[in-house]
Parts: sequence; structure tokens; C-alpha cells
Amino acid sequence: MAKVRILPDRVANQIAAGEVIERPAAVVKELVENALDAGATRIQVEFRHGGRSLMRIEDNGSGMSRDDALLALERHATSKISAAADLDSLASYGFRGEALPSIASVSRFELQTREAGSDVGSEILVNGGKFVHVRDCGRPVGTRIEVTHLFNSVPARRKFLKTDQTEAAHIVQCVRLYALACPRTAFTLIEEGRIVFRSPECSTLAERIAEIFGRQTAESLAPIEAAEPGLRLSGLIGRPGIGRATRHEMIVFVNARPVDSRTLNYAIIESYHESLPKGRYPLAFVFFECDPAAVDVNVHPAKREVRFRSEPQVRSFVIRSVLQRLRELGGGPESGLRRPDGFQAVPAPLAASQATLPGRAATVVAAVPFSSSAPVVSKPPPPAASPSHPVSAIHHPQSPAPPAPAWRFLGLAHGNYVLFETSAGLVLLDRRAAHERVWFERLRDQFRVGAVPSQRLLLPIPLELDPIAAALLVDRLKFLAAHGFDVGEFGRNFFRIEALPTWMEPGDAEPFLRDLIGAFRDGRLPEKNADLAREELARIAAAKAIRLPDNASEAESRALVAQLFATPTPLASPAGRPTYIELNHGELARRFHK
Repeated sequence: MAKVRILPDRVANQIAAGEVIERPAAVVKELVENALDAGATRIQVEFRHGGRSLMRIEDNGSGMSRDDALLALERHATSKISAAADLDSLASYGFRGEALPSIASVSRFELQTREAGSDVGSEILVNGGKFVHVRDCGRPVGTRIEVTHLFNSVPARRKFLKTDQTEAAHIVQCVRLYALACPRTAFTLIEEGRIVFRSPECSTLAERIAEIFGRQTAESLAPIEAAEPGLRLSGLIGRPGIGRATRHEMIVFVNARPVDSRTLNYAIIESYHESLPKGRYPLAFVFFECDPAAVDVNVHPAKREVRFRSEPQVRSFVIRSVLQRLRELGGGPESGLRRPDGFQAVPAPLAASQATLPGRAATVVAAVPFSSSAPVVSKPPPPAASPSHPVSAIHHPQSPAPPAPAWRFLGLAHGNYVLFETSAGLVLLDRRAAHERVWFERLRDQFRVGAVPSQRLLLPIPLELDPIAAALLVDRLKFLAAHGFDVGEFGRNFFRIEALPTWMEPGDAEPFLRDLIGAFRDGRLPEKNADLAREELARIAAAKAIRLPDNASEAESRALVAQLFATPTPLASPAGRPTYIELNHGELARRFHK
């Protein structure tokens, strides 16, 4: 049996780095936290190649003496706590004392720092855990840390990094979180020499959100303020009916620390159950405050997750608070208002101008308040070829369409289910699932052959995005142009939608593109696999293209069945949900105990 021995400090630091420094964004996180704990009012973050080749974080905080700077590079050295009891009253971001030695052990690490009252600063260079030099340097009060060649000393770790684009997105998201957490601190983020965002000191959270996420996002939010003994919730939440396809704009802070809290996230989502369609996520930038002793911030190596002493109490408080605010805004369950699934009203000028355009369907979504009247809806096109949908005539020779079944129409149930009588029993057809299948096949064929009819708008639709979303959109403008969209840059992080595919209503354009950018960010439309990207685009578009009227006539229902069974896969929607279910005589007899 091998002898037990103490690991060298360099090896111990590299092992610790495996827990604390999982990717470049983790380095940025730890160093930004240190800058904030040092009282910085200005922080600049610069990186290259997704953080692999360079990360530089500079602040105007209190700085360090040479002795403190050297001590900070020792394991478990921290100025934040002195006893275990201090963990119950943490008021700082960092506290473990492992970040700097861990980073220095797996990179080329240069630290320059100077504290107030000192004539010169100190420069310390560490390469792969080995000290290279310690010397004087000239610099203003504060600290600058430069990390290069990350994981060069542990190449196995470097292989697990994602693409530069992915790693850069994580860094940008990290800096955004701390910029939101501390609006009174000025942040500058630079990638490859290009300013991603520069946000001066902001007096309010709303101003900081507008700087980072854009004015359109900020204007769709409403303030929330609630308190109970020992608990407080504040910040901004999305107005009823305004949602996103992903959770990227649902951000929570616990005692000013950005965290991933399952308890808070699900409490917010549950609060919007009656205010958003299924599958949509609310916008939320909320700060939850409680007694530091009531929350454990030490349950994750990277301090990313927290655990509350009383999860049910926190959850119920957040749900009550958000629900009450939604009711005040006119979108809670007591208001009786529910936006139809996926429906977005068209601004009046757009609706008026669009109605005059040639080639459009005669029925366009009207710009009426969803609380007062049901929207006029456009019906799906007939299966015959038409100028608007020339690809409707495309067939699938590889899988001949079976004839439509001879079902006898009985009626419509709950607005979405069509009931038919068959020789074998009863059939319940899910209208939405069936329409999605028909539209998916139609759009996929359009995308495959490049026959995507487009219609220019008389009034372009403005679109303001955050820097990450803007970069993703710019990279995929050609892809969008090939699928019926004409989107042009119109300033920093600002775009204009000039044309749309004919299946889309103008009022759906902005939310659809935001959802699409979320899919780009999640990697669901890979740039290197055009076929997969087109299929996923057709799947997303199919859910947006349909408009279900409140009633369906027998002729419309029969036409839908015929179109459904003309597709190669009529049994399921693009998402895999059944398009219909059949209850045969045996099942009916069993249910009635016959």
C-alpha cells in the first residue's frame, strides 16, 4: 500500500482550482467579487478568446500592501472572516480565501496593487503556481489582475472548455449579474478590444437594466416592493402577458449576491401561472433580503447556489408578494384576464399599414386590448398551392399520404378539442397540435427549398437588445434573411425589422425574434448544421404561425383532418404531443363497467 503523504502546495492549489475555477467566467467572477469587496466604484473587465488567452480586471478599490498581496496568494487567506460563526453574518461576496492561489496555480498570473497612503505599488508575477518576481511598480490606488494562458499547466482541463463564443457568453453574463447587483458601481466590459457595454454609475436598478438589456426591456417592467418580518422583496418584474422563451432575463439576488436559487425561481414562475402562457418565462430582476443567518451561502464550491433555513416560508412569501403585484397590474388570477396562448397585439399603426399590403391574408390580428375583445384570427391556408404559400403543393413521395379517415363530426369541446364519431368509437382531436403539425411540414418544406415568401413592412419594427443577444443576432442575419426576415443594424444594439415571412403577423415579430435568439443562445439552432437549424426554426415558427378561432365549423374541422393526414407524420405534433386520441368501444365499455 502506498504511503500517506501531504500534497505539495502547488498540487493542492491545482486540485482546489478544479472546484473553484471551472471555466474563465469563474475567474472573472472571483476577481470582480474581490473588487466589489474592496469598495471599488469603477471596474473594468477585458478578455480575449473567451478568456483563454487574457482576462484583465482593474478596479479603483482600496488596494493592498505588499505583505497583504503576498498573503492573499496563500491558501485559506482572507480578510472577510475570522471564525466559523462569521459564516452566519456574511456581508461580503468572497470569503473562502482560495480564489487567488487557485487561479495563480493554473495560469500566468500578474497582480499590481497599491493602497492609499503608499507611494508605490507592488507587482507580483506567478506562473503556473511558481513565483517569478515581486517588485515595485507605479499605478493608481486600486488593483489590476491579469490572467493569461489559463489551464496551460493542466492541458486536460483546457480540453473541457467550450468554444470561444460560449465561454465569452458566460463571461458577459457574469459581469452583467454583478453590474445589476451593484448599480452604483460603474462597469466596463471589453471583448477583443471592442466595448461590449459601458454602464456609468446608475442611481436606480431600472437605469442599469436599460443600460444593459435595452430600453424596451426596461419599459416592460414594473417595480415590486414587499416586506414581512425578516423578509423583503424588491426590484422589477415583467408586466402580465410579457414573457420570454428562456430564463435568461429572470435573475434573482439574495442579500445582493447573484445566485441560482431553485426556491426563488420556481416561486416566481408559479406566480405567473395565470399571467403567462405555458412554456413562457417571466422577466424578473428581484432582490430578496433576509437575515444572513437564515441562508447558507456555503453549500456550493463556487458560491453559486444558496440554501434557506426555511424554504417553505421563503417560497410562500415570494408567491404572495408577486401575485399581489400582478393583481395590482391587472394580470393576476382575480382579474379574470388571460392573454390567449401566444397572442401578441399588433400596434395600431402597424396593423393599419399592414392591412393595405398586397399578398397578405385578409384577416390580420387587430390591435385591440386583450381584455375587451377576442382577436380576429387568420386561418391556416388551404392545402392547394397559392401565391402566399406556393410550397403547399409540395408532396412527400417518400411517404405517400394516407386518405383522410371517414370520421363523423360531433362538435367542439373546450375550444380546442374536436369530437368525432368513428366506426371503432370516439376520437378527440387536439386542434392546436394538429395545426402545428400541418404548419411544421409546410414551413419545413419552404425552408428546405428556399421558397420563403416575404413581405416588406411599411413601418419597420424597432428591436433593442442586450449586447449578448445583439452579437448573436448579427452573426445570424444571413440565416434569417434566407428564411424571410430582413433585419438591419440601426445603431449600437439596436435593429430594425424591415420584412417578415408572410406567415407571421407584425405583432409577433419582436417576441418571436427574442425567442429565436434564446434558441441561438441555447445551441438549438447550430450554425454548423443547416438542416437541423432549419428544422428547429420550423418547429419554433409552427407554434407561432397558428391562430385558433374560438369556434370551428364542421367544414373547417374536416379540412384540418384532411391536411393533417396529408403530412408524413400525422400522429404527433412537432413537439411530440399526440394530435388525437381514440377511445374504442372496448375502452368505453370498460369505463362504464359494461
